[in-house]
Amino acid sequence: MSRVPPKDGARLSLRLDVPGGRIGPGKIALLEAIGREGSISAAGRALGMSYKRAWELVDQLNTLLAAPVVAASPGGARGGGARLTEAGLDVIREFRAMERAAARASAPHRRALLARVKA
Repeated sequence: MSRVPPKDGARLSLRLDVPGGRIGPGKIALLEAIGREGSISAAGRALGMSYKRAWELVDQLNTLLAAPVVAASPGGARGGGARLTEAGLDVIREFRAMERAAARASAPHRRALLARVKA
Protein backbone atom coordinates (compact mmCIF):
# COMPACT_ATOMS: atom_id res chain seq x y z
CA MET A 1 0.00 0.00 0.00
CA SER A 2 2.75 2.38 0.88
CA ARG A 3 4.80 3.62 -2.02
CA VAL A 4 7.88 3.22 0.19
CA PRO A 5 8.31 -0.42 1.20
CA PRO A 6 8.64 -0.95 4.96
CA LYS A 7 12.04 -1.89 6.36
CA ASP A 8 10.88 -5.46 6.92
CA GLY A 9 10.12 -5.84 3.18
CA ALA A 10 6.45 -6.72 3.73
CA ARG A 11 3.80 -4.74 1.93
CA LEU A 12 0.03 -4.76 2.40
CA SER A 13 -2.03 -4.45 -0.79
CA LEU A 14 -5.60 -3.22 -0.79
CA ARG A 15 -8.34 -3.55 -3.42
CA LEU A 16 -11.95 -2.46 -3.18
CA ASP A 17 -14.40 -4.76 -4.98
CA VAL A 18 -17.68 -2.99 -5.71
CA PRO A 19 -20.71 -3.97 -7.78
CA GLY A 20 -19.62 -3.71 -11.39
CA GLY A 21 -15.87 -3.62 -10.88
CA ARG A 22 -12.97 -2.87 -8.61
CA ILE A 23 -10.69 -0.08 -7.56
CA GLY A 24 -7.14 -1.05 -6.72
CA PRO A 25 -3.58 0.17 -6.60
CA GLY A 26 -3.03 -0.20 -10.35
CA LYS A 27 -5.92 2.04 -11.32
CA ILE A 28 -4.98 4.57 -8.65
CA ALA A 29 -1.37 4.59 -9.88
CA LEU A 30 -2.68 5.19 -13.41
CA LEU A 31 -4.79 8.14 -12.22
CA GLU A 32 -1.76 9.58 -10.43
CA ALA A 33 0.34 9.15 -13.57
CA ILE A 34 -2.32 10.89 -15.68
CA GLY A 35 -2.22 13.77 -13.21
CA ARG A 36 1.57 14.00 -13.56
CA GLU A 37 1.88 13.34 -17.30
CA GLY A 38 -1.19 15.16 -18.63
CA SER A 39 -2.11 12.36 -21.02
CA ILE A 40 -3.38 8.80 -20.91
CA SER A 41 -0.77 7.55 -23.38
CA ALA A 42 2.14 9.13 -21.48
CA ALA A 43 0.78 7.79 -18.19
CA GLY A 44 0.52 4.31 -19.69
CA ARG A 45 4.09 4.51 -20.99
CA ALA A 46 5.33 5.69 -17.59
CA LEU A 47 3.73 2.62 -16.00
CA GLY A 48 4.82 0.19 -18.72
CA MET A 49 1.35 -0.44 -20.11
CA SER A 50 -0.08 0.00 -23.56
CA TYR A 51 -2.25 2.95 -24.48
CA LYS A 52 -5.12 0.53 -25.10
CA ARG A 53 -4.83 -0.96 -21.60
CA ALA A 54 -4.55 2.47 -19.99
CA TRP A 55 -7.66 3.64 -21.87
CA GLU A 56 -9.56 0.49 -20.84
CA LEU A 57 -8.78 1.11 -17.16
CA VAL A 58 -9.80 4.77 -17.40
CA ASP A 59 -13.02 3.74 -19.16
CA GLN A 60 -13.73 1.16 -16.44
CA LEU A 61 -13.37 3.81 -13.75
CA ASN A 62 -15.38 6.42 -15.66
CA THR A 63 -18.16 3.83 -16.15
CA LEU A 64 -18.01 2.45 -12.61
CA LEU A 65 -18.16 5.72 -10.69
CA ALA A 66 -20.95 8.27 -10.47
CA ALA A 67 -18.78 11.00 -12.03
CA PRO A 68 -15.92 10.69 -14.55
CA VAL A 69 -12.43 10.64 -13.05
CA VAL A 70 -10.59 11.63 -16.24
CA ALA A 71 -11.51 14.19 -18.87
CA ALA A 72 -9.72 13.59 -22.17
CA SER A 73 -9.25 16.03 -25.03
CA PRO A 74 -8.94 14.55 -28.51
CA GLY A 75 -5.60 14.82 -30.29
CA GLY A 76 -4.98 17.03 -33.23
CA ALA A 77 -2.58 19.81 -34.06
CA ARG A 78 -1.95 20.51 -30.37
CA GLY A 79 -1.86 16.86 -29.32
CA GLY A 80 -4.85 16.62 -26.97
CA GLY A 81 -4.34 15.35 -23.46
CA ALA A 82 -6.13 14.31 -20.33
CA ARG A 83 -6.70 15.72 -16.88
CA LEU A 84 -8.08 14.44 -13.63
CA THR A 85 -11.49 15.73 -12.67
CA GLU A 86 -12.36 16.71 -9.09
CA ALA A 87 -13.91 13.25 -8.77
CA GLY A 88 -10.62 11.70 -9.90
CA LEU A 89 -8.64 13.69 -7.35
CA ASP A 90 -11.15 12.66 -4.67
CA VAL A 91 -10.89 8.97 -5.61
CA ILE A 92 -7.09 9.11 -5.27
CA ARG A 93 -7.29 10.91 -1.91
CA GLU A 94 -9.89 8.50 -0.51
CA PHE A 95 -8.08 5.38 -1.72
CA ARG A 96 -4.73 6.53 -0.31
CA ALA A 97 -6.43 7.45 3.01
CA MET A 98 -8.04 3.99 3.10
CA GLU A 99 -4.61 2.42 2.52
CA ARG A 100 -3.05 4.41 5.36
CA ALA A 101 -5.90 3.50 7.72
CA ALA A 102 -5.64 -0.19 6.82
CA ALA A 103 -1.86 -0.14 7.32
CA ARG A 104 -2.23 1.43 10.78
CA ALA A 105 -5.00 -0.95 11.83
CA SER A 106 -3.20 -4.05 10.58
CA ALA A 107 0.31 -3.21 11.86
CA PRO A 108 0.22 -5.44 14.98
CA HIS A 109 -1.16 -8.34 12.97
CA ARG A 110 1.42 -7.81 10.21
CA ARG A 111 4.22 -7.89 12.80
CA ALA A 112 2.79 -11.10 14.32
CA LEU A 113 2.56 -12.78 10.94
CA LEU A 114 6.05 -11.64 9.93
CA ALA A 115 7.42 -13.21 13.10
CA ARG A 116 6.28 -16.54 11.64
CA VAL A 117 7.90 -16.03 8.22
CA LYS A 118 11.14 -17.92 7.55
CA ALA A 119 14.11 -15.60 7.43
